[in-house]
Amino acid sequence: MQWNWSAVEDFMPRFWDGLAVTLQALVLGALLAFALGLVWALAQRSRFAVVRWPVTAVTEFVRNTPLLVQLFFLYYVLPEWGLTLSAMVTGVVGLGLHYSTYTAEVYRAGIDGVPRGQWEAATALSLPRTRVWGAVILPQAVRRVAPALGNYVIAMLKDTPMIFVIGVMDMLGEARQFASQTFLTIEAFTVVGIAFIALSYPASLLMRALERRLVR
Repeated sequence: MQWNWSAVEDFMPRFWDGLAVTLQALVLGALLAFALGLVWALAQRSRFAVVRWPVTAVTEFVRNTPLLVQLFFLYYVLPEWGLTLSAMVTGVVGLGLHYSTYTAEVYRAGIDGVPRGQWEAATALSLPRTRVWGAVILPQAVRRVAPALGNYVIAMLKDTPMIFVIGVMDMLGEARQFASQTFLTIEAFTVVGIAFIALSYPASLLMRALERRLVR
């Protein structure tokens, strides 16, 4: 078994294309997860059961089913109901929806962690409800949970290879296609593995540093 440097050189153009797709899916999926997660968290605190219970049921269902199954459902089942999404859009929606159920719990913990005195002070000042949330509660809550949100971005990065199953040519997809055409598997998959380590490990160190800074 011999390492083939020329195979690495041949694979690199495909690797960069796959890396761009992976990062695009990650960034868009993370933004969707952050936004939806906040919506779910606020909806679950609603005073109206007609809002609270359906949202809780949906988030529990999504959280307790595999991401892979959700991707297949979005890509292959939704067209039967008249809604067809491209592979890339499906991948982003699948990642964002799946991880939004986890970020919702993170937001919930952050909101619950805001001291009760902050709520009482806002009430005493007769601030509008929207201003209480936008200027008092959410800034404090998000600051507390920023490291946890970052950790879910890292987890999402490690789950992005799943979008290959619906035809998105991310890093793993490019590696598998290259390997099937050249029968040179070691080089392509090793490069992809190193890339994931190079992306995730520094990010995890950054999240630890951020957590230490925020708890001071």
